[in-house]
Amino acid sequence: MGTVLHEWGWVDLWPYAILMIVIASWALYHFIAPESWREWAGAGLVQAFIIALYSEMYGFPLTIYVLTSLLHVQIPMVHSSGHLWATLLGYGETGDLIEMAIASFFVFVGLLLVIQGWIRVYFASGHLLTAEDGVYGFVRHPQYAGIFIAIFGQLVHWPTIPTLILAPLIVFAYVRLARREEARLITKFGPAYLAYRRRVPMFVPGWGRAPQRRAAS
Repeated sequence: MGTVLHEWGWVDLWPYAILMIVIASWALYHFIAPESWREWAGAGLVQAFIIALYSEMYGFPLTIYVLTSLLHVQIPMVHSSGHLWATLLGYGETGDLIEMAIASFFVFVGLLLVIQGWIRVYFASGHLLTAEDGVYGFVRHPQYAGIFIAIFGQLVHWPTIPTLILAPLIVFAYVRLARREEARLITKFGPAYLAYRRRVPMFVPGWGRAPQRRAAS
């Protein structure tokens, strides 16, 4: 066991794990800004995902240890083996780079959606027609869609057993949260929000009816 941990170099990398967990958690709570207990519960699941991800990426390689010890999968106990898709398929360093490039694209798009959604909500001040502009003209819940996309990117980059379990729970929690929010918005804005909901997809741009821009007044 001591040899395994020495090869992984987990003691040297733990400071990176702590740093990444702190940065990612701050960004999560700053841009998602949960208020209700359901929002806090969803954010808590995402934070659990963040902790599980970086604890394995820069700490103890639980997933690789389970695969090698219980399932007897031949995986070198080195840090680069955390790119599991490339490792299991035998694509080597080239596969690692491809994984990272694909994952980085999805994570970047996801974070951009989260930030853009926060900006629109911040300046909308509760007015539906103002919030409809920008990214809200393409999806009704850009921040939640951004979380889904970023999580998918991280699963491509560095899949682990805990994050694979948490990912569908996060999607389930935020889909339910989005539906509850829409019920409140229908009560508040009535026909205006119903018309908006018919025009703009929930999470995926172009899914169903193509989004239409509000006519200039």
